Amino acid sequence: MTAARLVVLSGPSGVGKSTVGARLLADPRMARAVTGTTRPPRPDEVPGRDYVFLSRAAFEAGIAAGRFLEHAEVHGHLYGTPRAHVDAVLDAGLTCLLIIDVQGAATLRGQGVDAVYVFLAPPSWEELERRLRARGTDAPEVVARRLATARQEYARRGEYDHVVINDDLDAAIREIEGLVHGGGA
Repeated sequence: MTAARLVVLSGPSGVGKSTVGARLLADPRMARAVTGTTRPPRPDEVPGRDYVFLSRAAFEAGIAAGRFLEHAEVHGHLYGTPRAHVDAVLDAGLTCLLIIDVQGAATLRGQGVDAVYVFLAPPSWEELERRLRARGTDAPEVVARRLATARQEYARRGEYDHVVINDDLDAAIREIEGLVHGGGA
């Protein structure tokens, strides 16, 4: 049994963090700390499973009370990791997966939080743009903003312990599992 640890998975919008995360969470040794956000749910998202959806006032009250391990404003919405969720997963002896943005990961590193930091990268910019447009959830100007942010985030990939290119989903999963649970990549 691998000791409880924290794994931080970051990368630009559209790179496949949610898909990769869902596959990683099929491993019974792992559980996810559910991120809080002020953005509205997408049609396929379930409150409490995908995100903890909060009003801006409730989120800001949580920040003031120190209930978030990290938090950041991204694309006009607040996102953060509730401390209680992380503690509950680790206390259960499980590996805690955090799927957070580059700002959040930088905050954790700056606080000296011990974790395995993994940056999930796109195989190409063209593929990232295709994935974002194929979602059909964002207006063209939002996609353009997400792509501009993605370039800034990609430039920070060297701050991570590992960079995994998501060009083959199964291979990316195996690589991350190897990094987290041993056995190489």
